[in-house]
Amino acid sequence: MAGASVKVAVRVRPFNARETSQDAKCVVSMQGNTTSIINPKQSKDAPKSFTFDYSYWSHTSVEDPQFASQQQVYRDIGEEMLLHAFEGYNVCIFAYGQTGAGKSYTMMGRQEPGQQGIVPQLCEDLFSRVNVNQSAQLSYSVEVSYMEIYCERVRDLLNPKSRGSLRVREHPILGPYVQDLSKLAVTSYADIADLMDCGNKARTVAATNMNETSSRSHAVFTIVFTQRSHDQLTGLDSEKVSKISLVDLAGSERADSSGARGMRLKEGANINKSLTTLGKVISALADLQSKKRKSDFIPYRDSVLTWLLKENLGGNSRTAMIAALSPADINYEETLSTLRYADRTKQIRCNAVINEDPNARLIRELQEEVARLRDLLMAQGLSASALGGRAHTLAVLLPRKPVCSPCLSFFPFAQSWSVWRSTLH
Repeated sequence: MAGASVKVAVRVRPFNARETSQDAKCVVSMQGNTTSIINPKQSKDAPKSFTFDYSYWSHTSVEDPQFASQQQVYRDIGEEMLLHAFEGYNVCIFAYGQTGAGKSYTMMGRQEPGQQGIVPQLCEDLFSRVNVNQSAQLSYSVEVSYMEIYCERVRDLLNPKSRGSLRVREHPILGPYVQDLSKLAVTSYADIADLMDCGNKARTVAATNMNETSSRSHAVFTIVFTQRSHDQLTGLDSEKVSKISLVDLAGSERADSSGARGMRLKEGANINKSLTTLGKVISALADLQSKKRKSDFIPYRDSVLTWLLKENLGGNSRTAMIAALSPADINYEETLSTLRYADRTKQIRCNAVINEDPNARLIRELQEEVARLRDLLMAQGLSASALGGRAHTLAVLLPRKPVCSPCLSFFPFAQSWSVWRSTLH
């Protein structure tokens, strides 16, 4: 699974009231996984086309056979990422695009039936699978946190009364984290829904010309999903910990389009700063993959957003990006810029690993190979008499009793396995 590319999808929304009032024309089209855009000022020129993992046509209504619903977006992207989380990988889904392009709708959605976004659908699906898979040998725990990055400062959305911003630090193994951020244990989807509702109410939003409820901050909803299991074959207790990061980015905007003044203008400047840094990080990682970049320095620390997303961009994570698009000709430049960002992002490769105890993993893998080779012996009809004097050696080196302690038994077991394998060959 290591070395997988970032999965990239684009989604175009219907016209909003502002675009309809200005008699906007649709300049975006989709065919299969290809998205094309026409320059309204040079309509005779060939359209610019981009190919992604998914191109979602949500510009029309559900009656349109090509229409991509909230459920379809979740099935394609959310379900896959949740399965990776159950495998033990860190996963991340983030939405990018200009202000008012539909990012928050895709990620959070609405409470009406069929309108839920990726985040609530994934959380509900998580607990559905947990309830089905629970057994005496397998247990689960779930913790959640919710924060916003507002003007380069981190706020705890699950503890909105706390004053001041939280500090970002970096663990030498686990990577960047937010010190003193609330982590609340949950046991059901209802618990998560209540916390999300509380956090969403605490988010910083404001009206601009582009969007009546414009998010003025980046929001990061994090789920720490722990699976504890007991392997009856080896007698080992193992633990896999997955971090699920669900990110709703604030929208890029132009001051002349959004009509931002005063505080709104300052907010927009900070939003654009962090998104510009995100663009630099994406470009640097893409150049690194294509060998165009000599230096491996990536400017993660130039903004709080990119620092916190460090592991999700080129690190230990399975990552998906959803680029939200406006279909309108009046937003042509911003939409083209978003498509170019998305096109660069799909070149990034992450190096995801399963988060489990390395000794326990290696012992489990060795035990599995021992069992496989024992079965191979039996399939070849090799009995103790056929092996002659080596039968006793093999009997000793093929323990059928489980290994109980990874730390105490790892090296003797590895040595025994190596000797036994040589004897077999």
